[in-house]
Amino acid sequence: MSGKYSVITTPSKLSLCRSPQTPPCDTGIGEADWAFKNTFTVTEKDLIVANADLIFDGLDTFASVTLNGQHILKSDSTENQFITYRAPVKPLLRVGANDLFITFDSAFKKGRALEKDNGKLHLWNGDSSRLHVRKAQYNYGWDWGPVLMTAGPWRPIKFHTYDVHLADIDIRNVVSEALDVKISVDLLLSDKVSTLASITLKNPEGGVVYTEKNIKVESGNAHAEFEFPRGELQLWYPVHYGKQPLYSIVVAVTDTTGRIIDSKTERIAFRRVRVVEEPLIDQPGKSFLFEINNIRVFCGGSNWIPADSFLTTVTRERYRAWLQLLVDGNQNMIRVWGGGVYEADVFYEICDGTLLSYKFLPVLVWQDFMFGCGQYPAYDSFLKLVEIEAEQNVKRLRHHPSVVIFAGNNEDYQLAESINIVDYSDETSDFRKTKFPGRFIYERTLPSIVSKLCDIHYHRSSPYSAPGVVTTDKTLGDLHQWNVWHGSQEHWQNWDILAGRFVSEFGMEGYPNIRTVDHWLDGDRAERYPQSRVNNNHNKADGFERRLELYLVENFKHAFDMESYVYYTQVMQAETLASAYRLWRRNWRGKGREHTAGALVWQINDCWPTTSWAIIDYFLRPKPAYFAIARELRHFTVGMTRKENKSFSDKLSAANFKIETILQVWGSNSTLTEKKARLEVKLFELHSDWTHQFAEDIVLQANSSTELYSGPLPGQPIRTKLSEVPRVIIASARLLDESGAVMGRFSNWYVKIGHRVSVISLTSWRRPEPFKFIKFPAIKDLGLVVQIGDDGESVHLSAKKPVKGIILDAEGEDVKWSDQAIDLVPGDPQIIQAVGLNGRNVKVRFLGDGTA
Repeated sequence: MSGKYSVITTPSKLSLCRSPQTPPCDTGIGEADWAFKNTFTVTEKDLIVANADLIFDGLDTFASVTLNGQHILKSDSTENQFITYRAPVKPLLRVGANDLFITFDSAFKKGRALEKDNGKLHLWNGDSSRLHVRKAQYNYGWDWGPVLMTAGPWRPIKFHTYDVHLADIDIRNVVSEALDVKISVDLLLSDKVSTLASITLKNPEGGVVYTEKNIKVESGNAHAEFEFPRGELQLWYPVHYGKQPLYSIVVAVTDTTGRIIDSKTERIAFRRVRVVEEPLIDQPGKSFLFEINNIRVFCGGSNWIPADSFLTTVTRERYRAWLQLLVDGNQNMIRVWGGGVYEADVFYEICDGTLLSYKFLPVLVWQDFMFGCGQYPAYDSFLKLVEIEAEQNVKRLRHHPSVVIFAGNNEDYQLAESINIVDYSDETSDFRKTKFPGRFIYERTLPSIVSKLCDIHYHRSSPYSAPGVVTTDKTLGDLHQWNVWHGSQEHWQNWDILAGRFVSEFGMEGYPNIRTVDHWLDGDRAERYPQSRVNNNHNKADGFERRLELYLVENFKHAFDMESYVYYTQVMQAETLASAYRLWRRNWRGKGREHTAGALVWQINDCWPTTSWAIIDYFLRPKPAYFAIARELRHFTVGMTRKENKSFSDKLSAANFKIETILQVWGSNSTLTEKKARLEVKLFELHSDWTHQFAEDIVLQANSSTELYSGPLPGQPIRTKLSEVPRVIIASARLLDESGAVMGRFSNWYVKIGHRVSVISLTSWRRPEPFKFIKFPAIKDLGLVVQIGDDGESVHLSAKKPVKGIILDAEGEDVKWSDQAIDLVPGDPQIIQAVGLNGRNVKVRFLGDGTA
């Protein structure tokens, strides 16, 4: 008979009790042992077949399992949260009720014991014992999350009855440069039997494309191959580049009479993926870019951490909501970070576009292996766990078209560099006996498993430059650019000189929605100020007060009441992150000039209500930064910067010089065809009626940025003294299509100080001209109009003077805004959709609104 799977329980249906081994005391939750129990029913029919197994999809972490009082798994063999365990149980089953009991030892205490036996190692974040435990590392606390040591079954437990079952199906499809497709299928049975199999390929509508019957299965193994010329199969593309046709391969195993023994269906798609690392035409180093079906893709996206401190609460609907926001924000890649978990199947299915009942959300997935910020060990028992974990999860994820890269870890090479334990001249050692034993995992174990089990690109780490090159190199591989916020705490206006070939992490903190702040304050008005104990407890970043205030005080004149502090940190986060995407998209200059090929912000989400680098808070409320990024990732965008050139009339003297302000304008086009447009630039002085404008017809090159203008900033006099204050001139640019519709807009308020040489030190440095120096016009002179539309669900904005950093809100329930952190200039009104506003009055915040 065909095998049968049934889910006997899920985490939410298990009864929880303290382990009898734990004495009644004040032991912390993470240091206590816990037990779960459940009863499931077995019928006589279930026991007719040869085999009956219990499958534990996820046990967190050191579990001892008994069935009807008999051990089937012991804690010394269930030491990995990321592994599925299968236990044969037929001799222990009885018709009727069967009792399942699972005891979990304290993972924290077990980790401390392993550390005592195997040595204390270096790390960033959390308790050092975590490095010895194959458990979600963020449970030990991170600089955005609390210490919450979970325990228990965190994925379903299944009951599987069968005679023989399909133990593995390995489907490979190779799409050539000519875009024809070759498919191979290898199947493995649970027993070494000889029988027959059939393979059927079905198109997205369910129609049969190809079938092959009577394939010989010998000693439990079978192999088949088939090919299709270009155009016969539809190819899969990420969002904005094409469609996402998802095919099915049905594998059925039959006996000699034609009776089906077992069958499985895998959803697959066909795409050619390359990580291109090629020399660049006009800069040192190499590219690091993703090419899908011969199309080079600029990857604008986010980093993903686990969506909750308690993973069993993350439903399909919550995954869907997060990823919907990602795509609605014009992003096309998400990186699953290495300190969390290999995500649930539904996460990858949504990224594939598999969930047919929903709108497709096809995005590219960068998948880390679960190692983060640590000097991980490589003793034999630990390596065995790693091998099984990697094999199981590569097999689980390899058929998802969205998964385009595996990275060995998060920042482990960076940590090794910081404590000087890595020898980059050595590529041949065993590494297990060195001070950086994890290299054996990242350079031997994982690449071997990935290459054996799939065709997905493997990258040693994130970040990683190249063999023999430090991870901070900006000309190779991917880069985590934390010299804004962390590190040297650079000005965010200098993102252009902080660029890498692919920036897979960067960020800026910002407070969440005021409703989220009030949630954790829970009505305590005495704590409702930025420096309060409760607010500090809801920010886990070391030194966050100093760093937040450093960037605030350098850039803004700001107030300290709770609403204002939320507002100013949000505007700062929006300005910082939008600037990064804008400047790095400029570096995507066409084939051979992909100087920056991707930007993944840290981070899209939170695992609890907190202040962090997230651009969407725990309750799925987007911060203004989310909208600012979305504007910079539209198909068509326009960007501007201004630089100050200082030149000397006498090279031997610093007394006589002139400073000229240069305005630079460029556009970006992510589509695959060039686009004709009209560039319109308007300039305004804040404290007079002076204006200037110019326009020209331009062509935006396909899949590239295009330089549109470079010249003196109109209206800005050449200065001959540093004491001369430049005129406050706001530059606004728009791209208009042939019908006059706005394709993209941006207003530039900053003077960008170019390289300037100090006579004393002869070093070059940069600094921005900050918002705090601007004397904003009186509110009555702005001519700001905020009008609610007749539908009650839109807000019409216009002004007679430029207005910076508009954030909208309303009393009561939150509103779903279509845009935030908005700049307004005269003659360019904007309409913001406001779902749920229902005609309520709108509150408006902006720089210079009189609150600071």
